[in-house]
Amino acid sequence: MIQVPPKRRRMRLASRSYLQLREFVLQRDGWRCQFCGSIAGVEVHHIQFRSRRGQDGEENLITLCAKCHREIHE
Repeated sequence: MIQVPPKRRRMRLASRSYLQLREFVLQRDGWRCQFCGSIAGVEVHHIQFRSRRGQDGEENLITLCAKCHREIHE
């Protein structure tokens, strides 16, 4: 019989911890969009979407401007 490994639990941080992580990511990325270099309206984006079991971890977060962020989700 084939053993299917259990699904890995998604790590989702509490609000306060997420805000601290968000601030860290923005600082790490120099408050610039990592696609176009803009500093206007920067946001933190999950590389692997939360809806697809993406983690709240610095390795899964990147800084994007609102325009680039919107384009990714379209």
